[in-house]
Amino acid sequence: MLVTGASGTFGRHLGSALRAAGARVVGLDLHPRPDDHLPVLGCDLTDPAAVPEAVHAAVDRLGGLDLLVNNAGIGGPAPAELPPDEVVRQQLEVNLLAAWRTTAAALPPLLDARGRVIFVASRMAVLPLPLAAAYGVSKRALVAYADALRHEVGTHVGVSVVYPSMVASPIHDSTAEAGLSLRGVSRPESVEGVVAAILRAAAARRAPRDVATTRRGRLEMAVARHAPALADRMVRRTLAARLAAGDLDAAPLAAGMLRRHRER
Repeated sequence: MLVTGASGTFGRHLGSALRAAGARVVGLDLHPRPDDHLPVLGCDLTDPAAVPEAVHAAVDRLGGLDLLVNNAGIGGPAPAELPPDEVVRQQLEVNLLAAWRTTAAALPPLLDARGRVIFVASRMAVLPLPLAAAYGVSKRALVAYADALRHEVGTHVGVSVVYPSMVASPIHDSTAEAGLSLRGVSRPESVEGVVAAILRAAAARRAPRDVATTRRGRLEMAVARHAPALADRMVRRTLAARLAAGDLDAAPLAAGMLRRHRER
């Protein structure tokens, strides 16, 4: 089994859980750590030349491949009203294109093994939030890629998408530093719950298409898909409450929203 972002919050817990279940696991990460619980190969997943080499090295080490978990991801604030910058480009590179090129490199052994691919997306792929456009766009695009992949290789490789909500991890640091904390917007979940959802997807008799990590998550996904206007109203109401409470007063990136809210 191959896990990207293996030295991060989800990756470390997932790698430990897979190994505890008896799996042979190798990880890929930009910054392997000395205290990683499994072998982790250093790789810049945004480098098109480096990824195939790293994936092939991992598969050689494992002696084959049954499961790829595309877990690597980054976040950061990016208002939709502002032009895309380096923060936006980096999120698209890591959250979408890195998973795409890693999957493409891993497909030959996965096809041989009739294996599976699991993408760790986000609830924001179906229920987007303001001021984090790059993250929502990249994760929604990741789901679109998974859908296309399923149509192309689904006869031989199972394709699943897992949709966590907010989990306490360094991925939120830059957003919090910009004064855009997710407090009051997204209900926190445990790392263990997300890992359990990934394990369920990996062990299911048939690869599930979409996997929520909580019952609330299933409800939110259902509302977003079947009653999008209602989902929009829910987001707008939550946002209005935060703006009225002054939660975003110190966030320069929210200045436009604050001004428009006060002009209503």
